[in-house]
Amino acid sequence: MRTIEWKDGTVTTIDQTKLPNRIVFLKIKSCSEMASTINDMKLRGAPLIGIATAYGLALTAYHSKAQTKDSLMRELEESAKILRKTRPTAVNLFWAINRILEKAKETHGDAKTVAKKIVEEAQLMADEDVEINRKIGEHGSKLISDKDVILTHCNAGSLATVDYGTALAVVRTAWEQGKHIEVIATETRPKMQGAKLTVYELNRDGIPVTLITDSMIGYVMSKQLVSKVIVGADRIVSDAVINKIGTYTVAILAHEHSIPFYVAAPTSTFDLTHESRDIIIEERDSKEVTHIGSKRIAPKGTNVLNPAFDVTPLKYVTAIICEKGVRSASEIAQKPMTERI
Repeated sequence: MRTIEWKDGTVTTIDQTKLPNRIVFLKIKSCSEMASTINDMKLRGAPLIGIATAYGLALTAYHSKAQTKDSLMRELEESAKILRKTRPTAVNLFWAINRILEKAKETHGDAKTVAKKIVEEAQLMADEDVEINRKIGEHGSKLISDKDVILTHCNAGSLATVDYGTALAVVRTAWEQGKHIEVIATETRPKMQGAKLTVYELNRDGIPVTLITDSMIGYVMSKQLVSKVIVGADRIVSDAVINKIGTYTVAILAHEHSIPFYVAAPTSTFDLTHESRDIIIEERDSKEVTHIGSKRIAPKGTNVLNPAFDVTPLKYVTAIICEKGVRSASEIAQKPMTERI
């Protein structure tokens, strides 16, 4: 089942804040609604954010009353401004905006013609995402051996993409190939995407999974309970991988225990013209830390630091798995910019 779909000017997606207890579908009919959905993390995951952004612009185009291409372009630019303010770290959002706006600019004709092309492009991007994830799974599964125990952090499964996932695509493909594998999923504080989403997905697929708290990672590695680590990414720059907060900790512990650390991500997540120092790390609401749901767990007035992502230098990354194959981190860092992927 796809996480997000377009039909007749309405985008349907799963409200991930309701999982795993309820499956609730959102019906989104405007770009502003899409921006709120992204900002509130009702949908999340870098690849999915990219497609949702494309659909947000498609909603603007589809419902526009503009008669000329110039008028429509102005509306699209305004919608793009709204979307850019939602999640500053995941590069797929900006990739999607650029691709849709470029398609609009290169399309000749009136506003109706341009709008039709934008909708088609957004739907093409969604279809491409599924195929890309399948390829990531195929390439990555070659790194997985029978009886491996794979630790993953946060959620890089079908819920983070249009379908099938990135890190979990590797797991799913290996499982479908008949490899007897198990997964250790971290809870992923403070939003608990590992506990709520990754465990939900793996249980649904019948893949054995054990949930641990984030503070147990060193313990399970020291006890030799982990064979490999596979995580996703929100942005891959020339010197680092930027991913969910806690990834850096996982990478250092894996390095200390000589456990391969893999990153699975589409090339739309690559931003090799920038370094980690250039990237804005999103800071989120302090209530994500001081509360669990609506219940306060910390004293009132507590100072909170709540970055959504951290930076893992490439020296801790064994390899990056993308739709084009498996690339060593050193290979990506050393090649000329135009040849890195």
